Parts: sequence; C-alpha cells; structure tokens
Amino acid sequence: MGGQPRYPYPKEVWSPAGGWWVRPSNWKSNTAVAFGGILALTYATWNVSADHEHRSVQPSKPIPSMKWAKQYAKDA
Repeated sequence: MGGQPRYPYPKEVWSPAGGWWVRPSNWKSNTAVAFGGILALTYATWNVSADHEHRSVQPSKPIPSMKWAKQYAKDA
C-alpha cells in the first residue's frame, strides 16, 4: 500500500498543474482565498438577482424567493 517510491524526474519539464508530486506549502491559504472569492461572487450575484427579480404572474402559493425579492417587500 502507498504506491511506488519517488523516482528522479527531469527538472526542466514545466507543467501548469505543478509537475510530479506537487504539494505547495501554502495550499491551505490558497484554498481559503479561492473559497472566499467564490463566496463573494456568489453573494454579489445573489443580490443583483434579487434586485432584478420581478414576476408578472403572481404565484398561487408562497415561494422561497418571495422572502428576499423587492417586489414582495412589505413597507411597514
């Protein structure tokens, strides 16, 4: 179990994926930054979508998007 032992490989070969046996020392912070970027983009997309949502045919029963759509906001 555990695979083959590491063998010498050519150092002059470049790979966009990192090459043989790549494991960058900062992979955890890279993953956190990427995840944070995805969350920020998702949040921005969600807000733009909620701001532009408009239903010309009203739903017959409550639907989840009625909670955040401006069309159904109650001015109290």
